[in-house]
Amino acid sequence: MSSNPYAEEERKTILGHPRGLFVLFFAEMWERFSYYGMRALLIFYLVQHWMFSDEQASVIYGAYTALVYIAPVVGGYLADRYLGQRKAVAFGAVLLTFGHFLMAFEGDGGQSAAEINVFWLALAFIIVGSGFLKANISVMVGQLYPRTDIRRDPAYTIFYMGINLGAALGSLIAGYLGQTYGWAWGFGAAGVGMLLGLVVFVLGKPLLMGRGEAPDAARLAKPVVGVRFEWLLYALGFAAVGLVWFMIQHQKLVGSLLGVAGAILVGYVLFIAVFKLPKEDRDRIIAALYLIIGSILFWALFEQAGASLNLFTDRSVDRHIFGWEVPASMFQSLNAIYIVLLGPVFAWLWLTLGRRGMEPSTPTKFALAVVQVGLGFLVLVAGAKAGGSVTPVIFIFLIYLIHTMGELCLSPVGLSAMNRLTPAHMASLIMGAWFFASATGNFAAGLISAATGGEGAGPERVLEVYSNVGWLAVGVGAGMLVVAPLIRRLMHLDTLRDDGDLAGQGELGEPIAAGVDVRKETRS
Repeated sequence: MSSNPYAEEERKTILGHPRGLFVLFFAEMWERFSYYGMRALLIFYLVQHWMFSDEQASVIYGAYTALVYIAPVVGGYLADRYLGQRKAVAFGAVLLTFGHFLMAFEGDGGQSAAEINVFWLALAFIIVGSGFLKANISVMVGQLYPRTDIRRDPAYTIFYMGINLGAALGSLIAGYLGQTYGWAWGFGAAGVGMLLGLVVFVLGKPLLMGRGEAPDAARLAKPVVGVRFEWLLYALGFAAVGLVWFMIQHQKLVGSLLGVAGAILVGYVLFIAVFKLPKEDRDRIIAALYLIIGSILFWALFEQAGASLNLFTDRSVDRHIFGWEVPASMFQSLNAIYIVLLGPVFAWLWLTLGRRGMEPSTPTKFALAVVQVGLGFLVLVAGAKAGGSVTPVIFIFLIYLIHTMGELCLSPVGLSAMNRLTPAHMASLIMGAWFFASATGNFAAGLISAATGGEGAGPERVLEVYSNVGWLAVGVGAGMLVVAPLIRRLMHLDTLRDDGDLAGQGELGEPIAAGVDVRKETRS
């Protein structure tokens, strides 16, 4: 008799992969459906229903997405230390389902309506739920395979296709319903999607073959102050919802916390690097910090998609395609669609260049990403000025295309670079810094979006801001190209050693699988 209780299940595969992979695929697909469906409508909901000004709505949006980025750092820690990934994902999915359905309680609108407190509560549930679910479900994909299994990279490719499929469908379906039939329809669709994800995950538990369970089940069952420790953790999760409910209503507090915590984090990392690490490891940490700081500008501009760019598309773009005026929120799907289409192209490009010794270094890819995010805005500004009173819709397709190409130069390599450049005992710290930079970028995105919507502002103000940030990004990116060789030398690639074979990977082991979008598993 086999000592492995899951031996029979391991023999049952779909497309050569464990059936549990497709449980995770569909659960994450529906979660992304709900998240991006809600995100596509959020800025419009704030401005048109709750009657916030563009400035106020943009800052709320930035604080919300920033908190969504910070939360997985805490949720990942609790899962690794206590709950295990499976229970954390299930709990997160429950909170997310509550949050998305609460979004559908719209009331009569206006900031004086009592229902606005339900709206804040909905955002809080979604933020905390994201913290428990996002990073942990991705970890479970890897747990289905031995470390040396050659199916791991293709498995993540399949998984990330689910992410982008859900993101695209959510923006299209929830966006259309919300802007055509009413907010409750759009947010309700997002809630149904999240509920389906939860059902798939719970029913698919046997197919996960015991992966992602708590590291110490006995400890979870042990009472603490008369309450089972596991339930105490869940209670703390609900208490965190209350804390976030307060924070999301005080956006300046979120900004202050980001500033103070960020300064402390960078200072602490530099202190360890300078005083406690050998020269090569110190240099690599400095290179990692450079990439982390450089990513902030990219995300601050890239994330205009859900805020100011969404509003600009609604108000100043001729959205008629084949005689149909497309709801502005549906254009949020373009990023995910482009990733699916362009991911294989970039994978082939990096692999081909790598075989010829011509693949750009990671710092060069980051610089190209920053240049491209700036160019996207400059192309939109040029198209808007040439188009007259309304901007031709082709320029919305172009800005998303250029920004997605920039994302594919930065996002799939960022997490890999953090992992490869960091000593094992600092891995979690640097990964936390990477996500913290994303949170800072998202908060900054809200501030930039707010700058487009001042008193009496119109499309001219938006285009002025876009022109300024576009040229800024191009200039910064050009500077990053100049210093890229220096940063590459700080990486000491000639002495960097990996535990395994890097076949099929790029310069720093970046995933080259088609359609990989690492950031979307923790995004916004």
